[in-house]
Amino acid sequence: MDRLLSMRVFERVVDEGGFAAAARALDMSPPVVTRLVADLEEHLGARLLQRSTRRLSLTEAGQQYLNRVRNILQDINEADAVARSQTTELVGLLRLHAPPVLATYVIAPLLAEFRRRYPKILIELEVASLREPPIEDFDITLLGTDESFDGDVIARKVLESDAILVASPEYLRRRGAPKEPQSLIEHDCLRLKMPHIRDRVWHMWCPDNPAQPIDVEIQPVLLANHTDSLLRAALDGAGITSVAVDMVAQHLMRGELVRVLAPWITGRLSMYAAVPSRKFMPQRTRVFLDFLIEETRLQTAKAMQACACAART
Repeated sequence: MDRLLSMRVFERVVDEGGFAAAARALDMSPPVVTRLVADLEEHLGARLLQRSTRRLSLTEAGQQYLNRVRNILQDINEADAVARSQTTELVGLLRLHAPPVLATYVIAPLLAEFRRRYPKILIELEVASLREPPIEDFDITLLGTDESFDGDVIARKVLESDAILVASPEYLRRRGAPKEPQSLIEHDCLRLKMPHIRDRVWHMWCPDNPAQPIDVEIQPVLLANHTDSLLRAALDGAGITSVAVDMVAQHLMRGELVRVLAPWITGRLSMYAAVPSRKFMPQRTRVFLDFLIEETRLQTAKAMQACACAART
C-alpha cells in the first residue's frame, strides 16, 4: 500500500464529501479511491469514515487522523516547493510593507538593481506608519526600532546604524559649531517627535564609553514626526538635527551637511525584516531578504567611511 497516496485520497474524499467526487478531482476511478481508503483503514485497524447512502461522515478516529494528516501533507507539499524553487525560475509578486523613512532611504534605492537581477519578480510596496503593521499580510515587513527591540515576531536584523548630529555649513557659519553637548541648549535644534520621548532632551553617549550616557537639554525650534522634513530643514540651514548616518552619507560626502559633536551619538537604530512564518518562505522572499541584507550592510560601510572622510576635511 502506498500510504502517502492513501492519505492524500482520504483527505480528498473528506474535502469533496464523497468517493465519486474525490475520484473525479483526482482523475482516478471510484473503485480505486474506495480501495485505497479501505486499505488505509485496514492498515490502521480503525474505521475512519461512516458510510451511508445519503452522506459520508468522519468517525472520532477519522477526525483525529485527518487533523494529523493535513499537517503531514502540508509539510510534504512545502518541502517539495522549497526543493523545486532551487531550480525553477524566480517569478511572482513580492509584497513589502515599510514605514515612509525606510521605504524612501532603504527600499527605493535598491529596487533598480534588484529588478535587473530578478526581472520576473514583481514588487508591491505599501508605505504606512503603523504601530502594529499587519505582518501576516506581507512577505516582508520592515521595522525600524532602537536597541531595546524585543518584539514577539519572526524577524531578522538587517542593519544597525548610529544616529549622529548634523547641520549645514551655512548654519554653522552663522551660529558656530557646538563644542560640547551641553552647548546645544544655545542652538536651534530640529527634533523628531516620538511617543513617550521627551521633546527637549537628547540622550547622548560616546561609542567608546557607552556606559556613561548623558541627557542634554535642547531648545527645539522645529518638532516634527517626519524625518524627511527635519532633514530638508537641516539642509536649508534651519538648525541641528539627529539622523541615521546611512541617510546622510551622500550629503556628508558632498559637503551639504557637516557632522557636529563627533564622536557623540544620539542613538543606535536597528532595522528588522519581519516575515509571517519561518516554516515556509517563498524563494523570491529569500532572495530579496538576502539581497537587502547584503546591500544595506555595504551601504552602512560606505556611510561610516563617508563620516570618516568628512571629519578629515
